[in-house]
Amino acid sequence: MVDQTDETQSVLFNLAETWSALTASEKKEKFNALPRTDAEELFLSLKTHDQAELIAQATSLEKRSWIRMLAPDDVADVIQDLGLEYKEELMSLLDPQTRREVTALLAYAEDNAGGLMSSRYVRLRPDMSVDEAISYIRIQSKTQVETIYYAFVLEADQTLLGVVSFRELFSSALHKKIREIMKTDLIKIPVNLDQEQIAKVFSQQNLMALPVVDEWNHMKGIVTFDDIANVVQEEATEDIQKLGAMEALDAPYMQTTFAELFKKRAPWLLVLFFAQMLTATAMGFFQNEISRAVVLALFIPLIISSGGNSGSQTSTLIIRAMALGEVRLKDWLRVLRREILMGFCLGATLGLVGLLRVVFWPTREEVFGSHYFLLGLTVFVSVVAVVIWGAIAGSMLPFVLRRIKLDPATASAPFVATLVDVMGLVIYFSVAMFTLKGTLL
Repeated sequence: MVDQTDETQSVLFNLAETWSALTASEKKEKFNALPRTDAEELFLSLKTHDQAELIAQATSLEKRSWIRMLAPDDVADVIQDLGLEYKEELMSLLDPQTRREVTALLAYAEDNAGGLMSSRYVRLRPDMSVDEAISYIRIQSKTQVETIYYAFVLEADQTLLGVVSFRELFSSALHKKIREIMKTDLIKIPVNLDQEQIAKVFSQQNLMALPVVDEWNHMKGIVTFDDIANVVQEEATEDIQKLGAMEALDAPYMQTTFAELFKKRAPWLLVLFFAQMLTATAMGFFQNEISRAVVLALFIPLIISSGGNSGSQTSTLIIRAMALGEVRLKDWLRVLRREILMGFCLGATLGLVGLLRVVFWPTREEVFGSHYFLLGLTVFVSVVAVVIWGAIAGSMLPFVLRRIKLDPATASAPFVATLVDVMGLVIYFSVAMFTLKGTLL
């Protein structure tokens, strides 16, 4: 019996892990083939988008059964995922109490505290004794509550006064009042706080749940750690996709239609393509120099890739530091100074390798001509300058985007690399015209 249970759990785990890779028909077939208890366990373990997909395909009777299994905040997430056309139908399947809670949650944007919170939490009054509170919690725990790690102490008008952990509650004398043992210096989340900011609060505090309050300190609900764990994954996925020069997908890769994928990827590729045309323009501007010293063309990929790699590396570091709150807008000058120095050191290292490559190459005179040292010096200076420029562009562009209220992740590595490519050519040929004047040029 134990082995059979373990095997069932393993099957359910593997099915949940590979769920996103299945087609819609495969999902429906595998889900319908499961026994009811296993289907319930799988359904509750799935992400919101997958739950919404199953509910959309279900019959009216099945929809009622599945939607009533979810907590109010999860129901709100499913409705927001499916869209307004499903709202009335799904709301009609809920019991009156849950319907009121879901209606309240849907009034908030899905990516802020109000949209993430649960309205089911343990409530206590300040004048209760510890004995009364424990008895009351036993009653509340029989209903569906999001978490019972903490009990929140509220006035009659729902003003938040404090919080009591269960450890404090059960270790206190039974005659004591709740107001005597509650903590009043608790951390609260504004109802309109963005989910990224909420994730930062959780990362800084070792807490399982945080209260959500309005501007009058009236408690509206709680946000739990598991809610934020999903948010962190979603935000990280979105940022990674943006760093790849595309719009963030609204669904898992295999569940996104071909047309939607094209729509998400084509615009940025077009922008980058037109930007790369400036590279051709820059090369056309220096075509006389290239025709007079064809050997210069040998080092173009080396020069522009050094700057592009430096810019991409820097932008990735700064965007991540911004996301974690390690870097703020006011730190831009410190970051600029740091990256200019870093760009110089990195550029000097790469440039020295390039210089040595030219100077000590066995067939240097045959390949690079008699002025090979000046050519190597051109490569050295150009690499230093281009890498510094890449570091500046990669570090400052996220600050500019944050300043104008755009997502710094939009400063994607390909975009920075394209920007640096164009300027890299200008720097390279400008240095060449100066160092090789009177010799090769």
